[in-house]
Amino acid sequence: MSVEPKLIRFNQSVLSKYQIYNSIFMTLPFDAVTKTGVLLPLFHETCKKGFEEGDDPTTIVETFFTKYQARRNKQSQINLLFRFIQYIERQVVLFDAIEDAAFPIVNNMEGVGTLRNLKGSAQSEGKMEELKEFLEEFKVRIVLTAHPTQFYPGSVLGIITSLTKAIKENDLSEINNLFGQLGKTPFFKHKKPTPYQEAKSLIWYLENVFYKTFGEIYNYIQTSIYADDKKHNDIINIGFWPGGDRDGNPFVKPETTLKVAKKLKKAILKKYYQDLRDLRKKLTFRGVEERIIRLETIMYDYSINLKTKKAISAKELRAELLSIRDLIIDQHQSLYVNEINNLINRVHLFDYRFASLDIRQDSRIHHNVFTTVIDHLISTGNSSFPDNYHDLSEAEQIKILSKATDDIGDLDAFEDEMVRNTLKTIAIIKDIQKSNGERGANRYIISNNQTALNVMQLFAMLKMVAFKDKLTVDVAPLFETIPDLENAPGVMEQLYQNPEYIAHLRARGNKQHIMLGFSDGTKDGGYLMANWGIYKAKEKLTKMSRKYDITAIFFDGRGGPPARGGGKTHNFYSSLGPTIEDKEVQITIQGQTVSSNFGTHDSSQFNLEQLISSGIKNRIDGEKNRLSDADRAVMNDLAETSYQTYKDFKNHPMFIPYLERMSTLKYYAKTNIGSRPSKRGTSDKLVFSDLRAIPFVGSWSQLKQNVPGFYGVGTALKLYEDRNEWNKVEQLYTNSKFFKTLIDNSMMSLTKSFFDLTKYMSKDEEFGDFWNIIFEEYLTTKRLLLKLSGYDELMENEPTSKASIEVREHIVLPLLTIQQYALKKIQELEKAGAPNDDPDKVIYEKIVTRSLFGNINASRNSA
Repeated sequence: MSVEPKLIRFNQSVLSKYQIYNSIFMTLPFDAVTKTGVLLPLFHETCKKGFEEGDDPTTIVETFFTKYQARRNKQSQINLLFRFIQYIERQVVLFDAIEDAAFPIVNNMEGVGTLRNLKGSAQSEGKMEELKEFLEEFKVRIVLTAHPTQFYPGSVLGIITSLTKAIKENDLSEINNLFGQLGKTPFFKHKKPTPYQEAKSLIWYLENVFYKTFGEIYNYIQTSIYADDKKHNDIINIGFWPGGDRDGNPFVKPETTLKVAKKLKKAILKKYYQDLRDLRKKLTFRGVEERIIRLETIMYDYSINLKTKKAISAKELRAELLSIRDLIIDQHQSLYVNEINNLINRVHLFDYRFASLDIRQDSRIHHNVFTTVIDHLISTGNSSFPDNYHDLSEAEQIKILSKATDDIGDLDAFEDEMVRNTLKTIAIIKDIQKSNGERGANRYIISNNQTALNVMQLFAMLKMVAFKDKLTVDVAPLFETIPDLENAPGVMEQLYQNPEYIAHLRARGNKQHIMLGFSDGTKDGGYLMANWGIYKAKEKLTKMSRKYDITAIFFDGRGGPPARGGGKTHNFYSSLGPTIEDKEVQITIQGQTVSSNFGTHDSSQFNLEQLISSGIKNRIDGEKNRLSDADRAVMNDLAETSYQTYKDFKNHPMFIPYLERMSTLKYYAKTNIGSRPSKRGTSDKLVFSDLRAIPFVGSWSQLKQNVPGFYGVGTALKLYEDRNEWNKVEQLYTNSKFFKTLIDNSMMSLTKSFFDLTKYMSKDEEFGDFWNIIFEEYLTTKRLLLKLSGYDELMENEPTSKASIEVREHIVLPLLTIQQYALKKIQELEKAGAPNDDPDKVIYEKIVTRSLFGNINASRNSA
């Protein structure tokens, strides 16, 4: 049977259904919804025509009210704008649900990049043994983070899940009910969530998506590729940051970490209990039933009370299940053996931890804590630290730290809360390992890591507080800024040359975890330089690590949009080449990306399989992906030029004022979507280094300018055009899959830009010139990316993704217009000297804040 092209499948299963269900939504029996649903298309048409004719958002909004709603007073107009916002938010939810429901229809679940396709290719080429060998050593770890990019509250995510199911089943009655629920459910959180609430929200995905998906992927590998029932490499696993990531989040306390670890354990025990309960109904055989009932009872009790005396270890649980399986095979004709195998495999994958809880803290906090601890130990007069420790060189301090054996003693003796909490967190890691297994919490990430001393301070603290001579924690430095990335190989060599530290790595399987930050890298160095800087750092770190017989495990801190290392992520991992260690793919998945790429069983399975296959593809294509010296020189030159261009832009005197006064930056903190503050420092003034990458990138996205995803790229390419060396860039584009992926992702950023929205700023006395600088770079980048790719339009090679973006941008056009209208009104009031509590200003600020939600949700990967 022939299969329709992907774009036609999208139009039939997504676009057509959206138009049908949207018309049903308009007929809901709520007076406000009906009236809003009638007026919104008129407002949308006014926006569309207005921007085509060069009107600004203020003119467009005023034209609409004059033409269609002339009798409304000012308050009534404001009320209607709020209703438009609420209505559009729900249209976005509807489109999300329809797209999720159509995922397995639009995407080929057995096509390129899936395990079935991999197996078929390996069989036809006679490479099944090579495939098995690769799968035995390769790993993918997705790390769920609490970064504030999820603008849907839990209740709305629940509606999306139910709506997706109802749409799949064409259950019109249930769809109507859910539309009604959607119309009545608030989208705005009045309070920030606590770190524990954030953890619970993400544990929902573990229970309802990943438990099933991970199990099925592993089952397929075991039965269809290895064709046995043996225990194999746990190729996929989950990391978890909520409750463990305290970098810049003062609300994450030691008790939070412990509480989250307990919740993770209870959640996985509950899943095992549910599976055993289902098995009990099937395994009603002599000699089997009573054993299953016993396990079911134990898991039920254990999931409720972690201190129950009836508890058994994960190892004992697996051993008993294996024994039961053998009995079924020997005496009961292998009835339901697949079902019991499924549970055995999940116990192998998840143990009693469900996910591995990472701990993260800033190196500057560690330094302050450690200084206090050393002063305390020296003052006791019985310490291995000399009195002049703080005056010693870094090398001398590292030597002392590597051999430190002091016992810090009573942690409550320290008056400073940050010191107490940091030390208690270390002690809690050991407690979690006892309860959830070593992998329950066995990695500590040092953000803003700049020196070997940063690593050794933590190394010493871990040993002195809890672990003594047997340190079962991986210390992972996080390199983020461009200078830190350049210094990283030297930092690691200094550590590898330390006898005590290298002995620790030998005990940890000769592996060193190294995290690299795409978000802050882009914020610091621009799009091309951040990606190229990390690529080069990985090459040098790989070479340096191999020199000391260490395998570097790279952990990429990626966000949703291309500007934060997102986009078509798997393409990056299939293009690394032989010069970068590729035994594992580890990436952060956060907020929107969790729900959009891994929110359903189908999307989760598809995207996980794409990540697995990307590693295999890179291994197969190894030498093909190696950059030639000529291509490397061009890539380096492009990155350096774009870096300088971006730095000049960042240093422009209008850069900070533009973000402060013309964007939505300061409104992010008011959205109550995350427990973490929106900036690191406490200064009232906006300091660029304090600014977090998420609100930074998100603010450009709200302006529909997407600067971090393209700025500097056009200028760098133009240099080659001006020098008549364009053929060198074309050669790089043809030869390098890595560079092509960078270009494709930048195209996505350009596609999501809409400069007509803010064109009015070009005439602004203060910011007009600055807006024009951005617009010129956009035009240059767009022209040269089209020239380089040979496309007539952006994302021509991704018509389905482009179509999805176009529908989403179409839905939120009125929302963007309202937001800019409100921002302009605020600017006018501020120029007129209106106080902060001016009633009109307060109302317009609420409009801006509320409009953030729909815009971010519609983009799915914009923050």
